[in-house]
Amino acid sequence: MALEALTAGARLAWRLSGPGRGHRTAAGRPRSRREAAEAEAEAPVFQYVGERAARADRIFVWGFSFSGALGVPTFVVPSSGSEPGAGLRPRRRIQPVPYRLELDQKISSAACGYGFTLLSSNTKDVTKVWGMGLNKDSQLGFHRSQKDKSRGYEYVLEPSPVPLPLDRPQETKVLQVSCGRAHSLILTDSEGVLSMGNNAYGQCGRKVVEDEVYSGSHKVHRMQDFEGQVVQVACGQDHSLFLTDAGEVYSCGWGADGQTGLGHYNSSSVPTKLGGDLAGVNIIQVATYGDCCLAVSAEGDVFGWGNSEYLQLASVTDSTQVNVPRRLPFSGVGKVKQAACGGTICAVLNGEGHVFVWGYGILGKGPNLVETALPEMIPPTLFGLTEHSPEIQVSRIRCGLSHFAALTSDDAGGTRGCGVRCGPHGGPGQVLRLN
Repeated sequence: MALEALTAGARLAWRLSGPGRGHRTAAGRPRSRREAAEAEAEAPVFQYVGERAARADRIFVWGFSFSGALGVPTFVVPSSGSEPGAGLRPRRRIQPVPYRLELDQKISSAACGYGFTLLSSNTKDVTKVWGMGLNKDSQLGFHRSQKDKSRGYEYVLEPSPVPLPLDRPQETKVLQVSCGRAHSLILTDSEGVLSMGNNAYGQCGRKVVEDEVYSGSHKVHRMQDFEGQVVQVACGQDHSLFLTDAGEVYSCGWGADGQTGLGHYNSSSVPTKLGGDLAGVNIIQVATYGDCCLAVSAEGDVFGWGNSEYLQLASVTDSTQVNVPRRLPFSGVGKVKQAACGGTICAVLNGEGHVFVWGYGILGKGPNLVETALPEMIPPTLFGLTEHSPEIQVSRIRCGLSHFAALTSDDAGGTRGCGVRCGPHGGPGQVLRLN
């Protein structure tokens, strides 16, 4: 399951149905908003874009849909066809290409967990965060059932407001959201970090309560005891990372693979500052999603800790578990400005816009490269660089459990990615453009 907030140029478009047409079914009844939107999405578009065209924000979703994480109810629950006798539309298990999500709000941050999604806006409106998908551990907050007011929904099929216990709801802004296996983090500009969901290992930054029931929970925990302001949060599978404006990294949660980086393999429920090779280093970004962690310094160095079963940290150790941050002595990579870390795969982006990958799995260089302990560069031409388009380079990278995504620096280049499922036209290991 994947989701990305994209900015697209506004355009003058004429669809083949023509103005004022296509708004009724064959039986003459008015189409629902959903039916009209789907019919419009399937129609060809002729578009003319001016150099000074206004810009509009859009949200697109694709991937596995059965948990409701894509926020489109008709993908999960069969709905009646648009015409009499059409029967029920089949459920859509996989949405292989980007699908526009109907959401009026301007989204500034989006995060995908294990079967659920969080969206946020840095607006000053009271509603700032929306959730959709799996909610059995209240990782999307409490969403009251319409049938039983005392219970909450375990599945949320469309973007729904997440209530936050803010002291100044019309002043405080949400800067970022992050999602793990069954917990979520919400970073605010002035009220600390909020956490929701499963806390069995202390990943929400609060004391572990034995036999705590997470389903239908109203619990939203606030963390503010950091030396400095938190500027980035990152959820691993069952652990959490926090980066402050002082360039320091804190962690809490499951530590059996060393992913908390605190020098032991125990769980920790109190966010604690990391040492090791990070001591005295100004960190500008952290990355995690499975049980391995990466950090990037202002000098462009890369550090890692946690799980190394798939060669993620093999450049510094033969051990499969590393419980303190270690500097990774990569040569030929240049000055790194961003890192991405999945379940078994890792990537870095350098200042020249080049992407390097290592680990185990589908790494983006075709089926012949499935394992490497040292970073290998993906040819820039696969991201659209040509002699006719020399300005194109990768500006951002992201990582899921077993897929990458990269955003190029030009609007026309779009998003490219590779992973276990690359869509109908790609085999495993290929870098594809998502139109």
